[in-house]
Amino acid sequence: MSIQQEFGNALAGEWVAEGDEPALLPVQLARAAATSLGVDGVGLSVHDAAGLSTPLGASHEAAGTAERLQFTAGSGPCMSSAQSGEPVFASQDQLRIRWPVFHDLLVTHTPFRSIVALALPGELRGHGALDLYLLHPVGLVTFDISEALCVAELVSHQLSHAASWTEWTEVDGPPWTDTEPARQRSRVWMATGMVSVALELQSGDALAILRSHAYSADRTVDALAADIVSGRLTAGQLGHDGAGCG
Repeated sequence: MSIQQEFGNALAGEWVAEGDEPALLPVQLARAAATSLGVDGVGLSVHDAAGLSTPLGASHEAAGTAERLQFTAGSGPCMSSAQSGEPVFASQDQLRIRWPVFHDLLVTHTPFRSIVALALPGELRGHGALDLYLLHPVGLVTFDISEALCVAELVSHQLSHAASWTEWTEVDGPPWTDTEPARQRSRVWMATGMVSVALELQSGDALAILRSHAYSADRTVDALAADIVSGRLTAGQLGHDGAGCG
């Protein structure tokens, strides 16, 4: 069976089990990609011109956690691939050397030890990314990269087919961008604005403050931002809540 058939069958199974609502599509695509490629986790995200990423869905919770950890660290293979448009192959040794902060978070809070990051081709080139998470410290040896590139193309086609580019505006995207992970990330943008105003900082500096305090408290930026937006935490209290990584 070809990789196209394996992916198609896996995606069809997701639709039979859960339906084909647009908001479910990113998670279904991530699961179908993980199943057809035989990798340990898959994440799907979109990135804007400023390099800020928004997760759309993941094959399971650990893969979603890996994305949040990379966003908290502020750099990593997935963000690098999205910016360059080229695949990034990161073994555990490469993660440790090139992205030490992310590597520390990843090995502490997930079972993953290597990552293959693929920019989506086609209409989503420069906007979408497919991230493959692997337990093996040199995960690239465990699957066929040509098949992974094919799956990235199939994922991009499904997303493009499900929405017209006319649905993209400065504030809204296609229905498949309205997912729970994306809504959680939107709280980060809200919290960034609140910190920016409270501390009289540029937005980039405010986000850096959030990342620094989240890392020092062993939390994700998403979890910290949720507390700020809800009022459980104020800008002046950043870094004093030592809850576990969430």
